[in-house]
Amino acid sequence: MSGLSALPALPSASLASRRETVAEVLREAITSGRLQAGQKLTESGVAEQLGTSRAPVREALRQLEQEGLVISYPYRGTEVLGVSQEEIENVLVPVRISLEKFAFRKAMPLLTDADYAHLQSLVRTMEAAADASDAALLADEDIRFHEAVVTWSGQQHCLQIWRSIQPRVRAYFRRDASHYSDATVVARQHRELIDALRAGDERALDRAVTAHINTHSRATEDPSE
Repeated sequence: MSGLSALPALPSASLASRRETVAEVLREAITSGRLQAGQKLTESGVAEQLGTSRAPVREALRQLEQEGLVISYPYRGTEVLGVSQEEIENVLVPVRISLEKFAFRKAMPLLTDADYAHLQSLVRTMEAAADASDAALLADEDIRFHEAVVTWSGQQHCLQIWRSIQPRVRAYFRRDASHYSDATVVARQHRELIDALRAGDERALDRAVTAHINTHSRATEDPSE
């Protein structure tokens, strides 16, 4: 539990609110790497570190298990799940390519000037994050960009699938963000995605989406290997 040792006690709040807060604290610790793959989490240990009862911790761990960030074993407690390079290349990247090519094509004719302005603002924040070497912010803005386009596609099934894999996608974004030799490439690629959306060429958009998503699978070797 050393990854949580510096965290302050949680403020008083309702059970539901405390569950969400515990889940977000643990999610952040997992996706940032402060809690490592294979690390054991116990209800009592997390509750003690965060200064809360075990009930919100129990519910938070169940939520994180549904997100694929932890796994619980009978009589063995809960364990943090890592995101391996094998999973990225063989599961997450192929799923994202199929899903996002479809969603981006559907979104393309629907995007408004306000939508493009929002995407541009996200890219500017990515640029600022790269300049500041803020890997966490860079990864989070990357996630916001993709989720925005999937949302605007109007394809609810795509959004449901995206949100089901988003925690693990975020985990590998956070893992990879600090390993780019030139972090400004992330913002540059997103500007290229915006240009491809504006151009209205579905084939060119497919190529841009595929090339961009594949970049993440090659961004860095798995640090655990």
